[in-house]
Amino acid sequence: MISLLQEILSTIRRNKMRTFLTGFAVAWGIFMLIVLLGAGNGLKNGFTSNWGDELVNVVMVFGGRTNVPYAGLPSKRQIVLYNQDVDFAETEFSGEVGFATARTNLGSKNISFGAEYINSSVYGATADIMMINGLKLDEGRFINYPDLKEKRKTTVLSKKAVEILFKGAQAIGKHVNIDGNMYLVTGIYHVENRQDQTTAYIPLTTSQAIYSMGHRVSNMAFTLSEKIDNLEGSNDFIHRYKNRVGQFKQISPNDNGALWYWNRFENYLQMAGVSRFINIAVWIIGIFTLLSGIVGVSNIMLVTVRERTREFGIRKAIGASPASILRLVVIESIIITTIFGYIGLVCGVGITELMSGMFGKSAGSAGISMNVFVNPTVDLNVAIQATVLLIVAGTMAGFFPALKAVRIKTITALNSK
Repeated sequence: MISLLQEILSTIRRNKMRTFLTGFAVAWGIFMLIVLLGAGNGLKNGFTSNWGDELVNVVMVFGGRTNVPYAGLPSKRQIVLYNQDVDFAETEFSGEVGFATARTNLGSKNISFGAEYINSSVYGATADIMMINGLKLDEGRFINYPDLKEKRKTTVLSKKAVEILFKGAQAIGKHVNIDGNMYLVTGIYHVENRQDQTTAYIPLTTSQAIYSMGHRVSNMAFTLSEKIDNLEGSNDFIHRYKNRVGQFKQISPNDNGALWYWNRFENYLQMAGVSRFINIAVWIIGIFTLLSGIVGVSNIMLVTVRERTREFGIRKAIGASPASILRLVVIESIIITTIFGYIGLVCGVGITELMSGMFGKSAGSAGISMNVFVNPTVDLNVAIQATVLLIVAGTMAGFFPALKAVRIKTITALNSK
């Protein structure tokens, strides 16, 4: 075996340019395969990470205007959501709704502490909004029942907002000014992969009292029970909820403008479908790119066989078996394919890391940083699959030229020039 390897290496050294061109075709193919797989993997991971710890099986409801008159009431009526609508969802659909919550959108407000200030979105919310939006507490606590019952002026700030306002000083227990009112900071949160978020939360009831909103809310959301675990069941629930709440609020069953629904589960499945499509497309494109390289290797190995026809004839004449000639050509092809393939593999991994560093984040709406690529490198399983693919490809690239070499008659090989 050692002598066989020495012979192959000697052949490679004698034909450096041919070997380089052969290997480059394979290296380029595997390089493109890894880059495409890494990019697809990074996009998939970025999509998953952007959801963070947000609950997926959630339906959000927004008020709108009626499009048609109903029950003696005119069209263009403003449909407003109230606290009682939250209770309605939980009581009327107790077996299908996990929990319901609501929030008030107070818009952008100035938040200040001493000489420092930021302008950020402020929401009135309940504690349940924390789970729905995937908020993670770093310090303190979130809004609780006593805050809501007593309409306390408390607030939960994001980690980014605290860094700007307090410059590293302790924030819990301090008061910040939000739109002219003083609020006690009770908690600090962050959202995975959205480190630029500065949204502040205050108790829902406090926001309603301070801004004279009565029992109005901007929107509400509820989670669906575990038994509703597919899109069909989710949409069916929304249809039944729409009809039932329409009776409650005197809205026509055919009115699609009175209330707006956002099914987060549907959005999640759509994005997951796009992710799967990208993954399949990447594999197809990558494999065909690699195959083009393998075809190049096979063609060059055919040239090699043609150049070495006389050599193979002499080998046969002195007693070399067809299997030994077959093994010589195939192993040479495997060695070239594997070595240059791993060069392409390493370069591909390096490029995906560079992509991650340069394009890993992209600013989304409201200045929120969203991940585009997350860990775009290929994992161990893909590396093993690529290794097997290289060996198989190298074998295929060398087998048919080797078969041609074996079938050459000895007398014809000896007479070739």
